[in-house]
Amino acid sequence: MFNFLKAAAPAYHNLTPAQFGPAVRKPGAVLLDVRRPDEFAQGHLPGAVNLDVTAPDFARRVAALDPANPTYVYCRSGARSAQAAKQLTAAGFAHVSNLLGGVLDWPEPLTTT
Repeated sequence: MFNFLKAAAPAYHNLTPAQFGPAVRKPGAVLLDVRRPDEFAQGHLPGAVNLDVTAPDFARRVAALDPANPTYVYCRSGARSAQAAKQLTAAGFAHVSNLLGGVLDWPEPLTTT
């Protein structure tokens, strides 16, 4: 008798921009821009914290965050943020959401401040 294992679903949620926008405005939400600092400086979502997922200290910087807070991640197109979302859930973050399409699909103006 064979034991077929189902592929595990991601422990994070993919949200459309229409879903992501209201969610990140909730009290206690943490908004992470996981692009490089130069990309972040060119424009980011208001209130975002920049933690470059490709930086060698990403795991150390993530460890300083509260894993109980709802955490929302985004990047340029959604690929790096999906990678970051996987790492966050593996690190014990219970409520992680990824912006589908990244800032390329974000309908609102970005900020540089």
